[in-house]
Amino acid sequence: MRSPIHREGYFMAGSLLALAVVFSSISRWLGRIFYLATAFTLYFFRDPERLIPEGECLIVSPADGKVVGIDSVEHVPFIDGPAKRVSIFLSVFDVHINRSPIKGKIAYRHYSPGEFLAAFEPKASVKNEQNAVGIEDADGYRILVKQIAGLIARRILCWKNPGDHVGAGERFGLIRFGSRTEIYMPLDARIEVKLGQRVQGGASVIARRC
Repeated sequence: MRSPIHREGYFMAGSLLALAVVFSSISRWLGRIFYLATAFTLYFFRDPERLIPEGECLIVSPADGKVVGIDSVEHVPFIDGPAKRVSIFLSVFDVHINRSPIKGKIAYRHYSPGEFLAAFEPKASVKNEQNAVGIEDADGYRILVKQIAGLIARRILCWKNPGDHVGAGERFGLIRFGSRTEIYMPLDARIEVKLGQRVQGGASVIARRC
């Protein structure tokens, strides 16, 4: 049975718990702060199971959060042309696991260092530290997902490498503590979400491609 907490959370929570025990002997209030930090860390790194919708035409959300942008971009690497973009802001209260929008193969991965602006700002898409992951299905249909660090997030994790295969809704990465995830799709994709809508990674349908 899969743990409801991602393994990254156990290490951090364990360190905070040890500090809580130490500081409790010095100050009750300091100890309480670290106990609360331990509890929040376990909450932040929760990794719930999701019911993945079935359908060859479906493109599912790569992240939990709020849709803060729906637009088009003139040229996107990997897609090699114009694309539709849906931007999702993840607050510190959202699940931060990233999931693959479609079934396919990891065909592209590119890390770019950058700044740590607030993730809800549009310019974070260009200026912030980010990791781009390209997925291509058996028919050659391509989608790009960007993991973008935020003001608090300072670590992007991606567990998949070029050549690895992923299923629709499969976990492929994680961003720590508040971030932004963007999905880029060919222009023929029909967007199924609206600005301000909340979505769940792997469960919400972002778009349809047929």
